[in-house]
Amino acid sequence: MRICIVGLGKMGSGMARRLARAEHEVISVNRTVQVAQNLAREEENVVAAENLRQAVDRLPAPRVVWVMVPAGEPTEQMLNDAAELLSEGDVLIDGGNSNYRDTLRRGEVFAESGIRFMDVGVSGGVWGQSEGYCLMIGGPKETVEQLAPVFQALAPREDAGWGWVGPAGAGHFVKMVHNGIEYGLMQAYAEGFELLRAKDTLELDVASVAELWRHGSVIRSWLLDLVTHALQRDASLAGIAPWVADSGEGRWTVLEAIDQNVPAPVITLSLLMRLASRQEDSYAARLLAAMRTEFGGHEPKPST
Repeated sequence: MRICIVGLGKMGSGMARRLARAEHEVISVNRTVQVAQNLAREEENVVAAENLRQAVDRLPAPRVVWVMVPAGEPTEQMLNDAAELLSEGDVLIDGGNSNYRDTLRRGEVFAESGIRFMDVGVSGGVWGQSEGYCLMIGGPKETVEQLAPVFQALAPREDAGWGWVGPAGAGHFVKMVHNGIEYGLMQAYAEGFELLRAKDTLELDVASVAELWRHGSVIRSWLLDLVTHALQRDASLAGIAPWVADSGEGRWTVLEAIDQNVPAPVITLSLLMRLASRQEDSYAARLLAAMRTEFGGHEPKPST
């Protein structure tokens, strides 16, 4: 099958390579044309296009364009640009981390012109190219069946790791919740290993504990595998600043939980802990210390 991949960042380039190695023809488009040209030189089944119009012109009908650019305005602009070049019956896929509410709106707009719009939540990170991607697919179910060879090539196995989860918007909604859960799991591992390291009287080797837990324990997981790799490189994590970003998916999950009256304390607190990590000088923490001094006479730690 011939497909256009727009956006050759870490995810988009890995997906293009995986498709090409599965004998699909990939027309690649990137804001920096040189990136697409380099990819085409490295992968036999990849052709670089100078722009989106050129790429669409090289696609057979029904044309399939898969957009992998940052969520927000870049995705909005690229989807609109692609829609202007596509015709009734063509397929337009948003594989980025878009807000599902934006996807619902876009689905209605594109449906009016007969474009089959799909949202695919993609999980797998930089390992997806070699291990396969988990694909959470929203949109017309019959279109999913037609594109099955593409999804099978990207997934870890032909019969696992990809699936239709509902109409347009469902793919991004499921991916949003997936990322919220990811926040909570990561926070639990981080707190547990900090507790292990803090018990210095036992002289625990946290990397060895991580490796031990990987085999047979209830908490074994791919995330734990990654924790182990990181700790084996440097258990002190020297050189890594204690500053944690968030992609927006965790925030959207918390807001959705509030809207739906669903208690999600673990996910919510894991998001707040990421925000706390960015405070080099927390006014709230200083005020807490001041209050302890006021009511209990506890001497505060001097400011450095």
